[in-house]
Amino acid sequence: MGALPKRKVSRHQRGNRRQHLRLDAPTLVICPQCGNLMRAHRVCKDCGSYKGRQVLRREEETTNE
Repeated sequence: MGALPKRKVSRHQRGNRRQHLRLDAPTLVICPQCGNLMRAHRVCKDCGSYKGRQVLRREEETTNE
């Protein structure tokens, strides 16, 4: 036979073992260009800027041309 538990693991012990499995909310920062919330170290979805540079073109600008 394989390994078997000697006794029942309580809900508290089981929960303590699984503490690191929880989901965390993503960290949000304020975009310096437009002031909207964005994920850290990523391109802003609203204005398309990253580190003070314009990386992506906005949808509104392309439709007006």
